[in-house]
Amino acid sequence: MKYYKKIKKVKFLNLACSGIEKNGLLKTISKVLEHGRLVMGPEIINFEKKIASLCKRKYVISVGSGTDALFLAIKALNYKRGDEIITTPLSWIATANAISMNGLVPVFADINYDLNINYRSVESLITKKTKAVVVVNFTGKIADMDNINKVCKQNKLLLIEDGSQSFGATYKNKPSASFGIISTISHNPMKIFGAIGEAGSVLTNNINLKEKIEAFRYNGTVNKETCIEPSLNGRMDTIQAAVLMERLKNFKSSIKKRRKNAQFYINRLKNIVDLPEEKNYEHDIYYTFTIKAEKRDDLQHFLINKGIETKIHHPLLMPEQPAYNFNARGSFPNAKKLIKKVLCIPINEKLTEDDLEYVSNSINKFYGKKN
Repeated sequence: MKYYKKIKKVKFLNLACSGIEKNGLLKTISKVLEHGRLVMGPEIINFEKKIASLCKRKYVISVGSGTDALFLAIKALNYKRGDEIITTPLSWIATANAISMNGLVPVFADINYDLNINYRSVESLITKKTKAVVVVNFTGKIADMDNINKVCKQNKLLLIEDGSQSFGATYKNKPSASFGIISTISHNPMKIFGAIGEAGSVLTNNINLKEKIEAFRYNGTVNKETCIEPSLNGRMDTIQAAVLMERLKNFKSSIKKRRKNAQFYINRLKNIVDLPEEKNYEHDIYYTFTIKAEKRDDLQHFLINKGIETKIHHPLLMPEQPAYNFNARGSFPNAKKLIKKVLCIPINEKLTEDDLEYVSNSINKFYGKKN
């Protein structure tokens, strides 16, 4: 009889809830079910006030998803069909879709080595039709906001910040989602601060934008009846607001654990692969721990055979997607090179030290290094 060594399994993401976490969620959901205000209940108001305070914004408008958030934020700016918005090529397709579905043209700038948008590339793509820049804070790191803000001000462009991957991060002591005329957050379950379904937030200091988006999330109505402009149903469920408020209690500890996991990798993998770097004025949350690796595809297959789940975010750049590649405008040579090297390894807060050790040892072994 043959005996096979059991392969250790290391999940990239672990969304299972148990114990104290599960009980806390069930208790808060039960309260919503008891009062019965499943849409626009009191938890929505509490959630919006809390997120506004954390992000140092005057107003937060809760919505049904991160896609709703970005779509409605752009819609509220009231640009003309055919106007252009510059953004990164490296993001989930929802970014380009939110621009296009508002009748606007996404233009794709290049990225820096840290995978965030490059301000010089943004500057080179500005035309008379350019109205705004959508910055997506990738991997949990806030982009180079000083220079991006400078480019926007010099060219009279509005800055829209997508802080979906970076909620909880800071840049020169300023929190994620505090930059620009308007910012957005996705709270889908994969995010560190995630609901148990789709949810999102729009943040601004502008009262006119706040009132517009409040109408737009409710089919464009005021007082639930008078439609001022056609829109969609994009409200956040009360249960999701309640869940997010409950999960906010442990959010800081989750970030602390991820940062600790990141440091473990940095100590074990230096000089083996290219690792994320953090400047002294940055506080990253490591939504992903993204390495840049030689023989990336071979490494990924090796790790799969070791039972280690990894991801590539995103193997196809947005302008290379079938929906956009026939007429995509922009210049992104660096993004094309980097996307062939990036690999996200497990970083979630539920990993054990044994898991981290196993992942690190496996990567070292692939490159022929002794542990």
